Amino acid sequence: MAKETQLVNSGSFLEKRFHLKENHTNVRTEIIAGLTTFLTCTYILAVNPAILSSTGMDSKAVLWATAISAAIACIAMGLLTNFPFALAPAMGLNAYFAYTVCGTLGLSWQNALACVFVEGVTFSILSVAGVQERIVNGIPECVKQAISAAIGFFIAFSGLHNSGIIAYDPDNLLCLGNLQDPGVILALLGILLTAGLVIMRVKGAILIGILAITFAGMLFENPATGATYTQWQGLVSLENPIEALAPTFGQLTFDGLFGGGVAAIIGVLFAIFSFLFVDMFDSIGVLVGVGIKAGFVNEKGELPGAGKALFVSAAGAAVGAVFGTQTVTVFGAESTTGIAEGGRTGLTAITTGVFFLLSLLFTPLFLMIPNIATAPALVMVGIFMIEPLMHVDLSDTKTAFPVFICVAFMAFTFNIAYGILFGLLAYTGGQVFAGNARKLPISTWILTGVFLLYLLLEIFFN
Repeated sequence: MAKETQLVNSGSFLEKRFHLKENHTNVRTEIIAGLTTFLTCTYILAVNPAILSSTGMDSKAVLWATAISAAIACIAMGLLTNFPFALAPAMGLNAYFAYTVCGTLGLSWQNALACVFVEGVTFSILSVAGVQERIVNGIPECVKQAISAAIGFFIAFSGLHNSGIIAYDPDNLLCLGNLQDPGVILALLGILLTAGLVIMRVKGAILIGILAITFAGMLFENPATGATYTQWQGLVSLENPIEALAPTFGQLTFDGLFGGGVAAIIGVLFAIFSFLFVDMFDSIGVLVGVGIKAGFVNEKGELPGAGKALFVSAAGAAVGAVFGTQTVTVFGAESTTGIAEGGRTGLTAITTGVFFLLSLLFTPLFLMIPNIATAPALVMVGIFMIEPLMHVDLSDTKTAFPVFICVAFMAFTFNIAYGILFGLLAYTGGQVFAGNARKLPISTWILTGVFLLYLLLEIFFN
């Protein structure tokens, strides 16, 4: 009898806190939706350490930072906004963090985390002040759509290259990888399997694809190392959280961040702006796009509570930097899977956050996942991210031009920032040739000026 009373009281509390009946859902549905969302997000626990560890960061610490920052952000989203949106360290920005900020710009990963922290604090201030709406209005719609697709190609190329499916060729720059390498074949089979599961709408398709190729990797040897692709490290681990996080927690530093010349300082500022830009537009795009699908947008086309949701995303970026990972943002495609399962309230987001915390018991499983197993996840995320192109009128050259430039420059230079920069410059240039210069908003001209200044500094000071 006491247990029944406890359950009733618990259900009553959750009803009052999350307005379940009002949103046509219940506790069971919300928990299933949260688990579904988590299953589609778990690839980040495998991919993030693999990418960020290339900067010298401890992969285990990155995994812990990824899980904890995602959990904090998801739970905050659920409690503060009552939206079923999941958050985690952003795909695309991890590659930008590792290969551009730490690679091209030459910043230490500690300095790069400081850039992410500044971006998160700046975004938080802009969210509170409502300034982000003015910045959004300065970016043409077609360029916004192109950025998502461009990052999709960027991510997919990263997966194809890291797994050996695409290889370097001294004569043709790139070529198909060695098909006699068992790892290449496994990666290709993983892409096919994952795509098939997604097409059949199997829950956790990306996770299943990762695990399938990971375990298959135990059966085949890597010709380059003579060892199997997957090295068994155990299944469950009871880690001391303080020790596990120590290599990255609180390691961000501003020392030496602005110690270079003018071009180096501008480069750092542009890196911060790029983190801010992608975080802001990704968050806004997801909130509006997924909000429409979930029925959260009112008749005026507004999303009540969007300001709080943007603040959670912004604050999550700053928190993630402190723990030791790149920008935390809203996961759109993954959140949609939970919403498709009936998730309509913050209880879904909180459930996802709790599962992120529970995943820390299985760190050995995630750390042994090889690149050939993460390739299918990266390719599928890339596919998800090209969807916005369907909303762009590519029959109009002045629209197709900046869209193509954004996608091409981001993918071919392997630099997210250059894709954004040249995409906006191409748009402004196209509008000038079309005789629409006077129609461009002042905010677009300001951003164009900032990008031109950066480009000139790259030419003369780099």
